[in-house]
Amino acid sequence: MSRRKIENSGKRAKNVEAFARAIEALKRGEVIVFPTETFYGLGADALDNAAVERVISLKGRDPRNPISIIVGDEKMLGEVVSEIPSSAGKLISRFWPGPLTLVLPARRALPEPLLNIEGKVGVRVSSHPLATRLTRELGHPLTATSANPSGKEPARTLDEARAYFAGRVRIFLEGGKLGGKKGSTVIEVVHKELRVIREGEIGLEVLEKALAGEDSW
Repeated sequence: MSRRKIENSGKRAKNVEAFARAIEALKRGEVIVFPTETFYGLGADALDNAAVERVISLKGRDPRNPISIIVGDEKMLGEVVSEIPSSAGKLISRFWPGPLTLVLPARRALPEPLLNIEGKVGVRVSSHPLATRLTRELGHPLTATSANPSGKEPARTLDEARAYFAGRVRIFLEGGKLGGKKGSTVIEVVHKELRVIREGEIGLEVLEKALAGEDSW
């Protein structure tokens, strides 16, 4: 076996081991750092109240500012939201997986820090394969807040995330340098109209055209 093949084999083995350790940590209620399609995120089991509280503490986030979540697929989506308006369904079909967070009516069992004052939760399916694999292997949604203290720049590299959370987070999953600029776009569909909560990677005009049936993405 060539030296390159041996090195690649070693890297794959390390990645498999790191992923397995991440899943075990999540099951224990720990917080990990993982890559998404925008920035590195602080990931915890979104159905574990204590784990979600740890995310808030690490980030220094105002608990009145809801934390969005990542689900693995539409089946998992149905386990955390109670309703998907038809307009939201159109956006899901067009932009998921991808950097679009939709604010939808939540089921009652979700931890309070995930919910806004109307009992809705922000949710998306990530287009980063590692983020999706984590949710599917765990069997639960992951918190999706960016891996940085509130008010600081989001981490686009693992070194940046480590600089923020070394000593407080044990598991950091490598995803290379991430190309996010604005984070995911956060949208609520209200009576077939879009309410922008946060401008992000996908512009409002693009979303409106998609709802109107125009291909623009």
